[in-house]
Amino acid sequence: MKKTIQNFNTEEKSRIIEMAWEDRTPFEAIEGLFGVNSNQLIDIMRSELKIGSFKVWRKRMRGRQTKHLALRPEGILRGYCKTQYKHSRGK
Repeated sequence: MKKTIQNFNTEEKSRIIEMAWEDRTPFEAIEGLFGVNSNQLIDIMRSELKIGSFKVWRKRMRGRQTKHLALRPEGILRGYCKTQYKHSRGK
């Protein structure tokens, strides 16, 4: 089943976009957590971001070693940073 942005609630969309912007989160980790491959992720980012933000994101991500497991020498497959959720998130 092809996943689209309509299949996700607001919190999931936000997390997908956040992970896509993070330098050290590989696209494969996003796919593992949300079932969204890189082409679907591009579609999501294109539909959810302003055009300028989307272009900046695409330029940054193209060929970036940390975003593609095949290009990573260490092969880390984590989908989050262990210090990422230390703040209260509005609680």
